[in-house]
Amino acid sequence: MAAAPILRGRQQERERLDQALRRVKEGESAVLVLRGEAGAGKTTLLHYLEQQATGCRIARITGVESELDLPFAALHQLCAPVLASAGALPAPQRQALDVAFGNITGAAPGKLVLGLAVLSLLAETAAERPLVCLVDDAQWLDMATRQVLGFVARRLLAESVLLVFAVREPNQDTLLAGLPALTVDGLGEADARALLAATTPGRLDARIADRIVAETRGNPLALLELSRSGRAELLGGFALPAVGTGALQDRFEQRIRAMPDSTRMLLLLAAADPTGDAALFWRAAEGLGFGPQQAAPAQEAQLVEIGRSVRFRHPLVRSAAYAAGGGEDRRAVHRALADALDSGGDRQRRVWHLAAAAAGPDDRLAAELADVAEGVASRGGIAAAAALLRRSSELTTDPGLKIERTLAAAQAGLNAGDFESALGLLARAEALPVDDLQSARIYLIRGLTDRAAHSGREAPAALLRAAQRLEPLDGRLARHTLLDAWSAALVAGRLAAAGGDLAAVSAAAHTTPPAPGTPTAADHLLDGLAALITIGTEAGRPLLREAVTGFLDDTVPPDLWLRCGVLVANAALSLWDYDRWEASNARHTDLARASGALVPLINALNVRRVIALWRGDVAHAKELGLEESAVKEATGTRRASYGDFFLLAYQGHAAQALPLLTEAAAEATARGEGLGLYFTERATALLHLGLGHYAEATAAAERAATGDLGPFTAQALPDLVEAAVRSGATAIAETALARLGTYTAGSDLEWATGLEARARALVSGGDEADRSYAEAVDHLSRTRLRFELARTRLVYGEWLRRERRRVDARHQLKHAFEEFTEMGADGFAERARHELLATGEKVRKRTADTVDELTPQEEHIARMAKDGRTNAEIGAELYISARTVEWHLRKVFGKLGISSRKELRDAPVHSPSRTR
Repeated sequence: MAAAPILRGRQQERERLDQALRRVKEGESAVLVLRGEAGAGKTTLLHYLEQQATGCRIARITGVESELDLPFAALHQLCAPVLASAGALPAPQRQALDVAFGNITGAAPGKLVLGLAVLSLLAETAAERPLVCLVDDAQWLDMATRQVLGFVARRLLAESVLLVFAVREPNQDTLLAGLPALTVDGLGEADARALLAATTPGRLDARIADRIVAETRGNPLALLELSRSGRAELLGGFALPAVGTGALQDRFEQRIRAMPDSTRMLLLLAAADPTGDAALFWRAAEGLGFGPQQAAPAQEAQLVEIGRSVRFRHPLVRSAAYAAGGGEDRRAVHRALADALDSGGDRQRRVWHLAAAAAGPDDRLAAELADVAEGVASRGGIAAAAALLRRSSELTTDPGLKIERTLAAAQAGLNAGDFESALGLLARAEALPVDDLQSARIYLIRGLTDRAAHSGREAPAALLRAAQRLEPLDGRLARHTLLDAWSAALVAGRLAAAGGDLAAVSAAAHTTPPAPGTPTAADHLLDGLAALITIGTEAGRPLLREAVTGFLDDTVPPDLWLRCGVLVANAALSLWDYDRWEASNARHTDLARASGALVPLINALNVRRVIALWRGDVAHAKELGLEESAVKEATGTRRASYGDFFLLAYQGHAAQALPLLTEAAAEATARGEGLGLYFTERATALLHLGLGHYAEATAAAERAATGDLGPFTAQALPDLVEAAVRSGATAIAETALARLGTYTAGSDLEWATGLEARARALVSGGDEADRSYAEAVDHLSRTRLRFELARTRLVYGEWLRRERRRVDARHQLKHAFEEFTEMGADGFAERARHELLATGEKVRKRTADTVDELTPQEEHIARMAKDGRTNAEIGAELYISARTVEWHLRKVFGKLGISSRKELRDAPVHSPSRTR
């Protein structure tokens, strides 16, 4: 196929590709996403890049629409030619690749471990010579492959790898969002006219040419196709057909239908096999009674190339070839492909083709599909499992089993994030003769789907109704659903729709008895959370203590931990038990990491960052933020992090923080997430407190303390007391103190006692204030809550200064200033510095040091290297390649003025306060 004419007018695109290729040949990495409509020339640009990549190794794959539900299918094609380099990878990464590609059986590999394995594999391959990876029709890659390649693309830096995606627009996929992109538009008018003239013999009427260029918008493939098959129309001035993506496929389809039946059948066979495996194609063709002679017309017409692999001229040709086949012909080619596949070596694909070949119900095949779906799900292919279960249900004759498989497919679709498919399957299940329990389960899955797909306002009420329907049918499932409803109501907060607020859900849970038998940790958790809202903290505390103990005693299965982990941490928080707050969150985080459950891991890391900040460990919170960002990239999640909000508040940079917090609050309101709104308001209050803007802090803290969010409301009240006292709103402060007492009553833990004593001191005077401040310092000194202790010393020092006890004030303020400075809480540190100056103490502003010159990533890498970690070990923890670690270390050495790891041991890259 002649590529030169289509490259008319592509100077900018070629320069961009050449530039990326030069970078890779010089030892760096590059990523580029080519975006454009079908036929714009993206594939041709990939061909151009392949021709230019002399001296490089080429790996090329093309996404295929029919493989969207086959996990890791495209990833395996990309990695297969370079798997020889896998021997150099660490054992966990090699195992992740083997499990994902079906070479061995085992637990589903975590997406992060698998992403790191692919990144390391590409880096190892590129160590020999630069590697160019070309991914055409990326919009049709299976979800698992898109997640992994999106992860890899964001971590390539110093590996001599060029990764180029071609993706059809419009495309709503967010997994490639934010990557360097180049839009491939149609040709300009002059180039489009020149291409049309060069490929159309005879004299072309200028008016007709104008219409063609306008209607095609310079789309090269449309221009070529018109010149190839519409010459009589073009030269004679007859009516022109509409031209566009749909029209192009129709034109290809007409050409294919005009070919001999045997050729058309072979094109259908090639379209039905998305792997492009030429050996498989010829085996299946032989089974149909065809050979190379029947394929020749299609190759001569330049619709398909059959060499070492089968490659269509354009994805639209593949679509047209499949569309041109009738139902019986499609079943025949899928049956031939299944017969040509080794039943042992590629069972999944063989069963997939058999399902496509089935003309009607087939219980044996339905059972095999369900069995394969279970294996696919264990390898992380939730979307594929949903598709297999959906087809299994379609082939099942037994009504009860059909309903169960349909519900299983809907649940898998929900887990895979395919909400539209899940809702469609639920509608299909409702049309079947369901019993009461199945009907209630349909209602539950629909509620969970709506919660995941839409805003938080309606979800709590829907899940509550599902629990009420389940109660007489399955008590255990009903109570687990009430936990889901409680969690949804907590997230919705004051934005919940009528009948779904935390009080309503808690009241329903309070009157729902446990299932028969010994109450479980989950039962204690539900009853304790319900009592917390309906009766009060003192009533809920014993039950919540039992719940947290039960979850931490290894008596709860992992799936329930993943489901309830955030609620367990919230239970510990409501107890003011910092140690078990941290321990329960650590267990949740570890289980999520080990199981590869990325959505629970995002939630767990979010909580973990807040815990680290309250411990005063800003450096660790930043490190966790790097991991949280990596997980979000792997899942395509774009949700803001509560840890980010508090980091903004700690750092005290209002010009940067306030617009971000305002935007986050608006987004939370739009989604109906009252908890997200609470966190933005709480962070805003802390920001203003650090800056001494007490009226603004009072307003934000009042909003955060509105309603009752259990432990979260309790945490906001000390901020409100401090802000209100400082702004002169004494009545507001006294009311907040009284409310705080209802949450701390009966607690003998240092955290609760210390915060209540500090709040009491703020609204008091004289000896009572002095005693209460000293009591607060004493209690909080026995905890690991450095931030709260430093805040207490600050307000105590401020009070002592106003009492003209300057020496005592300096003692408290110095401690506060040093703590805030080491924590990186710059706003509060500056407030403490001003107070020290007012006592007559001389204190300088904190100056930037070498550590501040390092980026968070560089600082983290430097500290791990100081601890003796190898590049591979550092890369495994940060989800980057060892070559990128080495690149970062070279930059660290340059900034620190050193030249080796040996010198790094004595370099000042952290202080004791920044260790974990």
